Amino acid sequence: MILACHTLVYSDDPDATRAFFRDVLQLPHIDEGDGWLIFATGPSEMGVHPTGGTHEGQTYSSPRHHQISFICDDIEATKAELEARGAVFDGDVADHGYGLVAMVRVPGADDVQIYQPRHRTAYDA
Repeated sequence: MILACHTLVYSDDPDATRAFFRDVLQLPHIDEGDGWLIFATGPSEMGVHPTGGTHEGQTYSSPRHHQISFICDDIEATKAELEARGAVFDGDVADHGYGLVAMVRVPGADDVQIYQPRHRTAYDA
């Protein structure tokens, strides 16, 4: 029934955003014509998080939103490789409990999370 998940990135500079995904992240892609690239993002999984609650005694809330994350197996090596291709990260790798996280700037769009999970993954289930 469901074949895949198609995500969208809305960009103020689509050419720069597409170039970043193509050249820096080196995502496989097809060109639907006139440089309209559609990227393969490999296996995927989707989590659903609550917009509010209490975790470990701390109350939290978040507006409804969507987030794009790329999973890697070695965050330090991935970060170094992407930086060598021109990626710019907002800060160092941080331990978020569920995994080691780094935020990478995407030209013309919002940052995306790259992380090395500590949880079991569903994309190979």
